[in-house]
Amino acid sequence: MRKSKKSHKPAARKQHKPQARNAQDDVNESRRALFRKVRNGAIGFAIVGGLGGLLARNVYATMREHDLSRLANGRPTIVQIHDPQCRMCLALQKETRKALKAFDGDALDYVVANIRTADGRAFANRYGTQHVTLLLFDAGGNLQQVLQGQRSSATLQTAFRRLL
Repeated sequence: MRKSKKSHKPAARKQHKPQARNAQDDVNESRRALFRKVRNGAIGFAIVGGLGGLLARNVYATMREHDLSRLANGRPTIVQIHDPQCRMCLALQKETRKALKAFDGDALDYVVANIRTADGRAFANRYGTQHVTLLLFDAGGNLQQVLQGQRSSATLQTAFRRLL
C-alpha cells in the first residue's frame, strides 16, 4: 500500500475587496444623516416645547390662585388662609378643590392666602384668622361666612351653594 502524499500547501483564501464607493453613495449617506438629525431635533423641540407649555400653565395657575386682588370681582370667592407646611391646611385645600369640582368653573373663585408671604399674612391679619380657615365672600367682596378647621367636601359644597 502506498501512501498518498498530501500537499501541505495552504488553501487559497478568498480575499474580500472593499467595493468602490461612488459619489452617489456618499450623497445618500449624508442625506440620511441629515434627515436623522432633523427628525431628532424636531422630536426634541416638541418635547421641550410641550414640557415648557405645561410648566408655564402650572405657574400661571398657581399665580392666579394666589392673587388676592381677585376678591370682589363680581363672583363669589372662597379664600383659604393657608400654610403650605401645615398638613391640616393641605388636607383642607384638597377637600376644598374636591368640593369645587361640583360647580361650574366660573361660578366660584378660589384664592389661597399663603401666610408665609407678606400679602397672605396681611390678609389673614385683616380678618383676624389663623391658617386652616376658609373665608367665604359674596360677589361684592363682603365676608359672608368663616369656616375654621377641617371640613369634608360634602360640608363645603353645602356652604359654597349658599354663596350662589
